[in-house]
Amino acid sequence: MSRDLFTDRDTARALFAHLQQRARTLGVDLPPPPEEPTTCCGRGCNGCVWDGFYDAAGYWWEESQWRLEDAAA
Repeated sequence: MSRDLFTDRDTARALFAHLQQRARTLGVDLPPPPEEPTTCCGRGCNGCVWDGFYDAAGYWWEESQWRLEDAAA
């Protein structure tokens, strides 16, 4: 999965839930995913807080995938 996968709130929530369910099935503890921002002004700022959230979500996804791969090996 690529960090580019995280482009909206609903997709992020669904992907978090999917990977957390997979982790529960394998008995792997994952850190909590990043929290959604609460300070967006809605003006489409360059460097919006949502951009940072999606970057953090992509990092969380990659790190979680590695942990699950290690557990399955």
